[in-house]
Amino acid sequence: MKQHRSFPWAILSLVIFVKVSFGSQALVLSQESFAPNRITLGLVSASQQQEITDYFEPFATYIARKIFAAPGAQGKVLVVSSLPELAKLLDQKSVDFYMESAYPTYIVNQVHGAGRVLLRRWKGGVAEYRSLIVTAKDSGIDRLESLRGKQVAFEDPESTSGYFLPKFFLQRNGFKLSPVTDTVSQVSPAAITYMFAGTTDKVLDFVLARQVSAGAMSDDDFSLLEPQKKDRLNVLAQTDLLPRHLVSVRKDLSQEASERLAAILQGMHNDAGGRQILSKMDNTMKFDNLPGGEEAMRRRLLETFFDPQRR
Repeated sequence: MKQHRSFPWAILSLVIFVKVSFGSQALVLSQESFAPNRITLGLVSASQQQEITDYFEPFATYIARKIFAAPGAQGKVLVVSSLPELAKLLDQKSVDFYMESAYPTYIVNQVHGAGRVLLRRWKGGVAEYRSLIVTAKDSGIDRLESLRGKQVAFEDPESTSGYFLPKFFLQRNGFKLSPVTDTVSQVSPAAITYMFAGTTDKVLDFVLARQVSAGAMSDDDFSLLEPQKKDRLNVLAQTDLLPRHLVSVRKDLSQEASERLAAILQGMHNDAGGRQILSKMDNTMKFDNLPGGEEAMRRRLLETFFDPQRR
């Protein structure tokens, strides 16, 4: 009788053992998206890489401790010099997530196919922004058509709002653009030539001094101008709004891991420690969901930045 009673308990124990073992294995597999107790943030900068690493380490460490809730949880920051390098690290699973403005995000995620967008970052307290094309009010230029054969100033070759947004906007509206470095034979008489001023302030200086016919700047930079300078400018055109900054994850990060990371980021501004880190990180207000969702954002970036001439 005892043998018959012990047999079901033995079977039950075996079933519990198998279920726990397989359940634990499933948990391990679902967490393989991250290295053990480590999450890695990727960033791009050609200079001051150690300073940038130090600047973002508290942010990465905060996320790691929230995700893993384990002693020794590590938040790592990797700063590379170019977008192709970042895409390669995402493909190799050496980087789990990154933050960038709209154009670099498009290049990494949709040209290189290395990531997918996750959240919007309110960098500088701004959710979305656009580019403005401005002229001096006394320049006699009051419409875009008047820019044909003229020269404009962009900010720098890495700027989304100061270069890529206005450049693609003009191209989509039928204008041909040529850098001032092109030879005369390469430039159409009707083309807009462009140069890089280096900073928004210098773009403004060139425009007001009539050294160029127009310049590009973000609407948030324009809003901060002194009233007397703003009054001397005419806004010829504005681009569509895009997120000020975006958070993306590597393309193969599991749904579970992505949702966990998103929840932690979205909750930071409600946590005293998280809020303090955000305020020191380019005055980030918060992270929130993508307007319209991931697919809608992917389409917005494609419609804004797709270049049929890119190979």
